[in-house]
Amino acid sequence: MIYLDNAATTALSPAAIESMTQAMAVFGNPSSTHSHGREAKKLLRQARKDVAKVLHTQSKNILFTSGGTESNNTAIKGYALRHQNQGKHIITTAIEHHAVLEPVEYLVEHFGFEATIIQPVDGQIRTEDIKNALRSDTILVSVMAVNNETGYILPIQEIGELLKDHPAAFHVDAVQAIGKLPIYPEEWGINFLSASAHKFHGPKGVGFLYADQMDFDNFMHGGDQENKHRAGTENLVSIVGMATALSENFAYLEENLEHAQQLKDTLLDNLTDIDYYLNESQPSLPYVVNIGFPNQKNDLILLQMDLNGFSISTGSACTAGAVQPSHVLQALYGPNSERLKESIRISVSDQTSIQEIKLFSQKLKEILGG
Repeated sequence: MIYLDNAATTALSPAAIESMTQAMAVFGNPSSTHSHGREAKKLLRQARKDVAKVLHTQSKNILFTSGGTESNNTAIKGYALRHQNQGKHIITTAIEHHAVLEPVEYLVEHFGFEATIIQPVDGQIRTEDIKNALRSDTILVSVMAVNNETGYILPIQEIGELLKDHPAAFHVDAVQAIGKLPIYPEEWGINFLSASAHKFHGPKGVGFLYADQMDFDNFMHGGDQENKHRAGTENLVSIVGMATALSENFAYLEENLEHAQQLKDTLLDNLTDIDYYLNESQPSLPYVVNIGFPNQKNDLILLQMDLNGFSISTGSACTAGAVQPSHVLQALYGPNSERLKESIRISVSDQTSIQEIKLFSQKLKEILGG
């Protein structure tokens, strides 16, 4: 089996597995005051420091969560509800993950917020369109760093610079970017940043939220964990694995990015003799390749590749079981575009080999009759 769906999830790295295995021996509750609890608290404190170091921030700005979805919901709903007396206008984009779009929709439907959804122009989200959408009652702007279906890198630094002159908070869904690109929220004017460990070779079910100030309504209530901002005993083993995986990825960012580009170039070089098009906008992250084949049904390609031992996808894993087409491709090309039925997503990681890409290309051409 060859795995090429890393935008959905990644395999645990050996370093993460090792650190998690060692952490399993530390079974104390980090909130307990006895020696077992203090030992666990020490691991938790070190993991928080490791994550903060990668982001060039302080430990107090890192909140551990169950993953990107919880981080997004905490930032969006928590901040908007606490500050609704200052305004009820939110700006986001049409190509966001559902973990952003649905919390915004929830606020609109149940709390009377108003949302402006920025549409892509020529495949890009333009800072000028966000600027034009800003109002005096805009309290939150939420924009992803990298699109999970196409690899498009959004202009979050420009948007952060724009918002320095506006009181709206800036939230970035960095789930597809963290571990692949350097992102420094304090330097880039980002108030909230969401990440999920299983996208960078950490375990599933854990993530973090960066917040320059813990100024939001709590999403989880109960105990006083996470400095009273997120109730529930911390998932210590997974948190340790996440911190290890993140630190390792950041140590090899340039090498891994270069490797991903080689994988993409190899893929496209091996497909030159068949008809295809790319669904991408520039700048783009080479870890994700969204490619379409005229007059070829993507669901059949997916099935045939799976039967031949290759794991790919047609879009976001969170909607893979649904019948509706990709909302990202709809926003880019319109609801009636054939691209919605012809496109597949191939996503790689630093663990993907050139040989695996060559084998994939060969089998794909056989299936397509190339």
